[in-house]
This record gives sequence, structure tokens and C-alpha cells, in this order.
Amino acid sequence: MHELAICQSLLDQARQIADHHHASGIERIIVQIGPLSGVEEPLLAQAFLIARSASGFPDAELEIETSPIRVHCHQCRTTSEARTNALLCGTCQSWQVDLISGDEMILKSMVLSEQPAQLIEAG
Repeated sequence: MHELAICQSLLDQARQIADHHHASGIERIIVQIGPLSGVEEPLLAQAFLIARSASGFPDAELEIETSPIRVHCHQCRTTSEARTNALLCGTCQSWQVDLISGDEMILKSMVLSEQPAQLIEAG
């Protein structure tokens, strides 16, 4: 289950950001995951519960947003959404496409514990 290692790295990165902002803790971590990232959302959520207790942020919550699969077509030069098992242009159905998004995992933002709580964009 590589999701546990991913959570540990995610929490290490979150700790660095929290330290940089002199936060007393982390309330919520928001990640964006593409369907082609190789990360299973239910396993990530389960692994996060384990990893957070060892991180020093036992009350941190994980929020997962799913990003769409987007492709750019070489034939008709449009950008469209595609399905996991059919990376085809949504306009002309060509298979000659470049993947634009859908394979990423991004730390999108965090809510830090401070007076008052603040939203920090990670990026």
C-alpha cells in the first residue's frame, strides 16, 4: 500500500508549510487527484488516518478532490475531457492526443490552526 508512504510525505510537506506560517496545527489538507495518478482514493483516506496520528497532527482532516482527465487533440486541435479507459478526443474521437491532466496528485490547499484559522494556497 504505497498510499501510506504518500500520506507520510504529504504530512511532511504540510508540516513544513505550517512551520513556515508559524501555525499551531493543521485542521484540513485538500488534495487534488487525477484518475490516472495511480492513487486509490479510499486507500489514501484510510492511510491518512494512520499517518496523521504519527505526524503530530492527529486531528487533521483530508479532503480529496478529483480532477478530470483532459486531452489535447493533434487532429482537430481541441482540448476535451476523456474517460479513464478511452483516451480519445471528445470532439473528433481521434486517439492522437496529449494528456493534459488527470495523472496528478497536488497538495491544493490547507487550513491551518491559528487565531483565526486561515486558508493557505499550496503553490
